[in-house]
Amino acid sequence: MADPQSNAPLRAAAGAPTSGVIHVRTRLTADFTVISNDLAQRRGSAVTVGVAAYILSLPDGALVSITALCEHFSEGEILISRALRELEEAGYLERRRERTPSGQVRTRTYFYDVPCGDPEPDPDGPPEPPTPRRPRKRPAAAAVTPAAAAVRETAQAPAPAEAETPVPLTDADPRAVAVLAALRRVDPRLVLSEQEAARLAPAVTRWLAAGLLPTQITDHLSARLPDQLLTRPVGILAYRLRETPLPAPARGAEPPAGPAVVPMRNCDGCDRGFRSAEAGHCRDCRRREQRLADAA
Repeated sequence: MADPQSNAPLRAAAGAPTSGVIHVRTRLTADFTVISNDLAQRRGSAVTVGVAAYILSLPDGALVSITALCEHFSEGEILISRALRELEEAGYLERRRERTPSGQVRTRTYFYDVPCGDPEPDPDGPPEPPTPRRPRKRPAAAAVTPAAAAVRETAQAPAPAEAETPVPLTDADPRAVAVLAALRRVDPRLVLSEQEAARLAPAVTRWLAAGLLPTQITDHLSARLPDQLLTRPVGILAYRLRETPLPAPARGAEPPAGPAVVPMRNCDGCDRGFRSAEAGHCRDCRRREQRLADAA
């Protein structure tokens, strides 16, 4: 004899809520999508959440253009375009303009499980855009050691008679002499004679007249010296002072502003590139939206 069947509903398990939804869980091992609660419970348009969940369920390489999404959903282009724009503003969707190895520019779409920039990026996430090809450069010169640099600076230093006309030390700028005399405090090897100081003082005076502070000149003369000085330091110092820097600009002076360049943007509707001060739709998409709005 068969067991009697009852049409009465089953009693809720102990501790179950008396109102609201009760989930009946099924462990899925295939054909499922992981979605964050922040996205699934996002306040606002249900179309935006639905579009995001659908894109997350697609494999890499699937088309997610407005045309492709409209073929799947019953909503029109305006609602789909608005949903994609909201996801892009929230950080879930990103569009990049990348250059292919053949030189063509294309737009690629990346979709993030969580808004980009909040957590640390996934090491297996979307690759960085390829580096644009650059013109070929000449082979780099061999590495130069500090000792070799010092020898080169000394060898290229101008002769005293050609570089500077020596003047008596008593006639030199006292500020320049003070800078040269203070070098030994930074590096004890930078001890100069009166004749060497008189030779370098005119160049230091020009550097001071260009608006540089004594400490800046000292740092420039004493930086990256070799461990062993094979010659007197005056040759290296003369080489480093051979060119006078540009004078400091006057206070309040600003460089002339060039013509404003309107940035290149992606159309939210057709991904076509166009120049505009603000993000939005290109001219053709705006006309199409206007026709749809007028027809509605």
